[in-house]
Amino acid sequence: MAETGTEARPPLLRADAALFLDFDGTLAAYAQHPDGVTLDAGLPGLLLRLRERFAGALAIVSGRTLEALDAIMGPPRYAGAGLHGLEWRLETGKTHRSATPVGAGRILAALRERFGTDRRIVIEDKGAGVALHWRRAPERAAECIAFMREIVTTPELEVLRGHAVVEARPRGVHKGTAVRALSRHAPFAGRRPVYVGDDRTDEDGFRAALVLGGFGVKVGPEPSEARYRLASVDAVHQWLAASLAAMEADKP
Repeated sequence: MAETGTEARPPLLRADAALFLDFDGTLAAYAQHPDGVTLDAGLPGLLLRLRERFAGALAIVSGRTLEALDAIMGPPRYAGAGLHGLEWRLETGKTHRSATPVGAGRILAALRERFGTDRRIVIEDKGAGVALHWRRAPERAAECIAFMREIVTTPELEVLRGHAVVEARPRGVHKGTAVRALSRHAPFAGRRPVYVGDDRTDEDGFRAALVLGGFGVKVGPEPSEARYRLASVDAVHQWLAASLAAMEADKP
């Protein structure tokens, strides 16, 4: 994947933006177990104030389910997408879900048979797909990747690598399709999309934002097609807070 000048810090957000935020590695630091993630104390209030400035056009786009995001974030529920775009929701609460592809249950069973006795490895059933996390067992990374590729044989599913995780997910559905879907509806329609994310799965979101007239912001040092870069989760929070302060200073 080519890198396209992503050393530049992004400009501060303007009130005409539509903001799409990845969750793990972007809003919250990675945890040893997906259930162990914690939020910075000031983040919920910051997101609420940003959502107000964007007239509701703020979405969280994640590989987690929307239900899992709601449990972590607490009320109110945000617009956004879960399962890399397999499900997406408007601020009104109206949710769209794609059908579960053939073969997902068989893959889950095979992973449990192979890795189920190793408590360091997390097998995450996402319904329409399955994720295999090895953060606590890094020496088994190559084995996890190879086995997932071996058992994903149905054309409806594809294998995707991420940070200490490999996933089987529905083919052709990704974070970019979620950004495009949300951008067809109010309050996102007609705004300049800005997508912020840290993982390989976010590259689709960067590309969608660019096509729609916006830009992407890569979090972390890995090569990316995003136009801009921030170094860390803390840097994301600081940039969001600075953007909010600038917008509030300019409001009539």
